[in-house]
Amino acid sequence: MNEIIFLIIFIVFIAFALALDLGVFNKNSHVISFKESLMFSSLWVVLALLFFVFLRYGGHLLHNIDNMSQLAEVNLRYGHHIDFKDGATFAENLQLYRNQMSLEFITGYVIEYAMSIDNIFVMLLIFTSFGVEQKYYHRVLFWGIIGAVVMRFAFIFILSGLVHKFAWILAIFGVILIYTAIKMFVNRNKQQKVDIENNKVVKFVSKHFAVTSHFSEGHFFVKENGKKMITPLLLVLLIVEGSDVIFAVDSVPAIFSITQDQYLVFFSNIFAIVGLRSLFFMLSSLVNLFHYLKSGLSVLLAFVGVKILLESFTDIHISVGISLAIILSVIVLCILLSLIFPPKDKHEKLQEIVVEEK
Repeated sequence: MNEIIFLIIFIVFIAFALALDLGVFNKNSHVISFKESLMFSSLWVVLALLFFVFLRYGGHLLHNIDNMSQLAEVNLRYGHHIDFKDGATFAENLQLYRNQMSLEFITGYVIEYAMSIDNIFVMLLIFTSFGVEQKYYHRVLFWGIIGAVVMRFAFIFILSGLVHKFAWILAIFGVILIYTAIKMFVNRNKQQKVDIENNKVVKFVSKHFAVTSHFSEGHFFVKENGKKMITPLLLVLLIVEGSDVIFAVDSVPAIFSITQDQYLVFFSNIFAIVGLRSLFFMLSSLVNLFHYLKSGLSVLLAFVGVKILLESFTDIHISVGISLAIILSVIVLCILLSLIFPPKDKHEKLQEIVVEEK
């Protein structure tokens, strides 16, 4: 029951922060400046780091651990691979556990945050393909994030139940991640496109619902001649939600390779997702700088996939600390390479969106 209460408090906090975002700071539709997006991005990163600190010193409260037998059971259940010290006190072993779970959280957060950057490329293409005005980006992303939180909650806890019941499922995801990594690397230089006319979401909605041909001041629904109709902005929102589902299939199993504690997977996912909106506005004018990102993410996914397979079929275990070091090294390296060796051919760039300062 303690886990449920902990989870409810966390969700209420996130809901309050998002309500504050839309209802107070972004009540009116406007173009988000780089300065504003940097401020909110920094705020969400600081909140994630504060949560990391909380787990480091109070993480045992999540599973209500108050004796050594409970600690050993949680360690085994969630595959933390902690070697408790013989002769050490319960308090000392408990701190080892808290250190481990906080490290697992921050590693999962970094993975999800890195994957979110790739998601920004896709969202930019969706917005530009539909001709959405920049002042409506925030509205779409806000509701998209709420939908993503709900879907991630369902996906993570369903997948967790399956993984704990059928351990071999994680190995299947390991193979999928390696396949995705190879495919991403092979297609890293190909121009991404959003085919509006042949998009399955657009076809389905257009076939079953009345859709207007124009945007209507940021509304998802409008009434024309007494008939309620869907605006293109709702189509954009649905496609953005669909893209997040696809990304979740890669990122969520990747975090399960770090920890099998579904609560830590959920917390790390949500902190990264809610920070995605401000990260989008901060990086939307800079995406062309990160042309090595695809290569870096493909290496990251390949590493995680190999890690899953090694731990599924051998006695080899790659510690969370080493995993975090490798992941951070890959991300930093691809950023440095992007800055040192900028793209020569402008046609290889994704379409640039300049976020205007007020």
